[in-house]
Amino acid sequence: MQYNKYNFHKYTFCVFNEVENEAIDGLKLSYQSKSGSSYYFTNDGVFRVSNHWGRAANCRWRLQSKAKNTNQVNRIGYANWSDFYSNNEQGKFFYITVNKEDKEVDFQHKDNPNYSKDVVLRNAAATAKRIQLIREVLLEENWSKYLTFDDLDELRNKIIELLIKTDDSFIKIKQKFS
Repeated sequence: MQYNKYNFHKYTFCVFNEVENEAIDGLKLSYQSKSGSSYYFTNDGVFRVSNHWGRAANCRWRLQSKAKNTNQVNRIGYANWSDFYSNNEQGKFFYITVNKEDKEVDFQHKDNPNYSKDVVLRNAAATAKRIQLIREVLLEENWSKYLTFDDLDELRNKIIELLIKTDDSFIKIKQKFS
């Protein structure tokens, strides 16, 4: 589906990239939502000024930002119309990405050009649960109790890979290392 200013806000997923205030200088406000978000439409995409990112009505819009907390303060994001993908709560649209160096976990849409078919696609709820498990593996050590390993970081990497690439339960995955 092709998205534009008339349909981008209906059941979509998108990752906006944060831009500086100057990016909207000279642009005419196109739409103001009831929740206070401002939208500036261009031929190529949309600028969104908002203090809330993540779930917006029936959409999942994330802001790619250097800031850790993208809510509470107005931030400006930009996305091309081609960056919007269809979304619903039941569809298996999402895969998980992990930046082990920064210990960050995120989800992406299967229509993203970076999608690799060796990862499992999940619906929104299953993706959120799996992300919680991966964060636990990345940030805590309690889960590794009673497992046999020489290098915790190596074990983390193996378990995270299995959490991303299989539908096996966490217990089943840990059993492989006991």
